[in-house]
Amino acid sequence: MTSHARWKLARDKAIAKGISESPETARRREEIRLSWDLGQAVYDRRTELGISQTELAKRAEMTQPQVSKLELGGTMPTLPLLARLARALDATLSLELDGDTSKVVFAAHSPAA
Repeated sequence: MTSHARWKLARDKAIAKGISESPETARRREEIRLSWDLGQAVYDRRTELGISQTELAKRAEMTQPQVSKLELGGTMPTLPLLARLARALDATLSLELDGDTSKVVFAAHSPAA
Protein backbone atom coordinates (compact mmCIF):
# COMPACT_ATOMS: atom_id res chain seq x y z
CA MET A 1 0.00 0.00 0.00
CA THR A 2 1.41 3.41 -0.93
CA SER A 3 2.00 6.06 1.70
CA HIS A 4 -0.72 8.14 0.01
CA ALA A 5 -3.22 5.31 0.46
CA ARG A 6 -2.11 4.73 4.07
CA TRP A 7 -2.66 8.32 5.20
CA LYS A 8 -6.01 8.46 3.39
CA LEU A 9 -7.11 5.27 5.12
CA ALA A 10 -5.92 6.61 8.50
CA ARG A 11 -7.78 9.88 7.91
CA ASP A 12 -10.97 8.06 6.92
CA LYS A 13 -10.78 5.86 10.03
CA ALA A 14 -10.26 8.89 12.26
CA ILE A 15 -13.20 10.70 10.69
CA ALA A 16 -15.38 7.61 11.16
CA LYS A 17 -14.43 7.58 14.86
CA GLY A 18 -15.27 11.27 15.18
CA ILE A 19 -11.65 12.28 15.78
CA SER A 20 -10.81 15.63 14.29
CA GLU A 21 -7.30 16.47 13.18
CA SER A 22 -5.37 19.57 14.08
CA PRO A 23 -5.23 22.45 11.61
CA GLU A 24 -1.51 21.72 11.10
CA THR A 25 -2.23 18.08 10.27
CA ALA A 26 -5.02 19.08 7.89
CA ARG A 27 -2.71 21.61 6.18
CA ARG A 28 0.07 19.05 5.79
CA ARG A 29 -2.39 16.45 4.48
CA GLU A 30 -3.54 18.95 1.84
CA GLU A 31 0.08 19.65 0.80
CA ILE A 32 0.71 15.91 0.44
CA ARG A 33 -2.43 15.43 -1.63
CA LEU A 34 -1.53 18.30 -3.97
CA SER A 35 2.06 17.02 -4.34
CA TRP A 36 0.76 13.54 -5.06
CA ASP A 37 -1.70 14.81 -7.70
CA LEU A 38 1.03 16.81 -9.42
CA GLY A 39 3.46 13.89 -9.37
CA GLN A 40 0.85 11.59 -10.87
CA ALA A 41 0.13 14.10 -13.65
CA VAL A 42 3.85 14.36 -14.50
CA TYR A 43 4.16 10.56 -14.53
CA ASP A 44 1.04 10.14 -16.69
CA ARG A 45 2.22 12.60 -19.33
CA ARG A 46 5.81 11.31 -19.31
CA THR A 47 4.69 7.73 -19.87
CA GLU A 48 2.21 8.89 -22.52
CA LEU A 49 5.18 10.39 -24.37
CA GLY A 50 7.19 7.20 -23.84
CA ILE A 51 10.17 9.02 -22.36
CA SER A 52 12.31 8.10 -19.36
CA GLN A 53 12.77 10.12 -16.20
CA THR A 54 16.29 10.83 -17.44
CA GLU A 55 14.99 12.26 -20.72
CA LEU A 56 12.40 14.39 -18.93
CA ALA A 57 15.10 15.63 -16.55
CA LYS A 58 17.27 16.65 -19.49
CA ARG A 59 14.38 18.45 -21.20
CA ALA A 60 13.33 20.26 -18.01
CA GLU A 61 16.86 21.11 -16.82
CA MET A 62 16.53 18.85 -13.79
CA THR A 63 18.22 15.70 -12.54
CA GLN A 64 16.69 12.24 -12.76
CA PRO A 65 16.45 11.99 -8.92
CA GLN A 66 14.54 15.30 -8.88
CA VAL A 67 12.06 13.93 -11.44
CA SER A 68 11.68 10.73 -9.41
CA LYS A 69 11.03 12.67 -6.20
CA LEU A 70 8.51 14.89 -7.99
CA GLU A 71 6.63 11.92 -9.46
CA LEU A 72 6.44 10.29 -6.02
CA GLY A 73 4.85 13.42 -4.52
CA GLY A 74 7.92 14.27 -2.48
CA THR A 75 8.24 17.89 -3.52
CA MET A 76 6.22 20.92 -4.56
CA PRO A 77 7.92 22.70 -7.47
CA THR A 78 8.13 26.42 -8.07
CA LEU A 79 6.17 28.13 -10.82
CA PRO A 80 9.25 28.46 -13.06
CA LEU A 81 9.87 24.72 -12.73
CA LEU A 82 6.22 24.00 -13.56
CA ALA A 83 6.63 26.09 -16.72
CA ARG A 84 9.77 24.12 -17.68
CA LEU A 85 7.96 20.85 -17.05
CA ALA A 86 5.05 21.89 -19.26
CA ARG A 87 7.48 22.77 -22.07
CA ALA A 88 9.46 19.56 -21.55
CA LEU A 89 6.25 17.52 -21.66
CA ASP A 90 5.00 19.42 -24.75
CA ALA A 91 1.83 20.17 -22.82
CA THR A 92 -0.37 22.76 -21.21
CA LEU A 93 -0.55 22.52 -17.42
CA SER A 94 -4.02 22.92 -15.94
CA LEU A 95 -4.60 23.21 -12.21
CA GLU A 96 -8.11 23.19 -10.79
CA LEU A 97 -8.28 23.86 -7.06
CA ASP A 98 -11.71 23.86 -5.43
CA GLY A 99 -11.85 23.37 -1.70
CA ASP A 100 -10.95 19.78 -0.89
CA THR A 101 -10.64 18.72 -4.52
CA SER A 102 -7.96 19.31 -7.09
CA LYS A 103 -7.24 18.29 -10.63
CA VAL A 104 -3.79 18.51 -12.22
CA VAL A 105 -3.44 17.75 -15.94
CA PHE A 106 -0.65 18.08 -18.46
CA ALA A 107 -2.66 18.15 -21.72
CA ALA A 108 -0.82 17.51 -24.96
CA HIS A 109 -0.55 20.43 -27.32
CA SER A 110 -2.72 20.10 -30.40
CA PRO A 111 -0.77 19.20 -33.53
CA ALA A 112 -0.10 22.15 -35.84
CA ALA A 113 -2.47 22.31 -38.78
